[in-house]
Amino acid sequence: MEFMLDTLNLEEIKKWSEVLPLAGVTSNPTIAKKEGQIDFFKRIQEVREVIGQDPSIHVQVVAQDFEGILKDAQEIRRQAGTDIYVKVPVTVEGLKAIKVLKAEGYHITATAIYTVMQGLLAIQAGADYLAPYYNRMENLNIESDDVIKQLAEAIDRQGSSSKILAASFKNVAQVNRALANGAQAVTAGPDVFAAAFSMPSIQKAVEDFADDWFETQGRRFI
Repeated sequence: MEFMLDTLNLEEIKKWSEVLPLAGVTSNPTIAKKEGQIDFFKRIQEVREVIGQDPSIHVQVVAQDFEGILKDAQEIRRQAGTDIYVKVPVTVEGLKAIKVLKAEGYHITATAIYTVMQGLLAIQAGADYLAPYYNRMENLNIESDDVIKQLAEAIDRQGSSSKILAASFKNVAQVNRALANGAQAVTAGPDVFAAAFSMPSIQKAVEDFADDWFETQGRRFI
């Protein structure tokens, strides 16, 4: 499984890249907006300097029409390099663009997925990653787990190389369910990863072990 960070905050990326088996960093215009008036592509370069060459970086197009999406993808690749993953929403125009971009050798993350059909079409178009929006689906009374499970089954049945990169999480339980239902990757904000370690019982267990050791041994190992 792959764990990615859904942020462009450099301090958070530095912090969690030292903790997580980090597979990548994802972004979209809303995430970029949270960082204020940044030079976007300079920030992407700074992210690359922090995480190294292996983890993937995902950058989303802004245009909504076919020609515009192609132009955005070309500019993203020009500014960020050929190893960048271009995020394209699975709309009619987006799906049309995904087919063309894949034929030209682009790495594609098909995003804004709310339905099984969107995901199935993205698989057939050759998308490298599919990004279903877990929490957003729940808010619309869509069964997120069912969507992910059906897409995972389709990938397995066809022997597809596409991976489910589940996104839009509000808590750790959602992440756990997405992975349990077949997502091969997840991307979440630093707050979600932090919550995974915030249970008081974890720290208490660590402190109890240390207390018991010192009570019987009186010193550290060295």
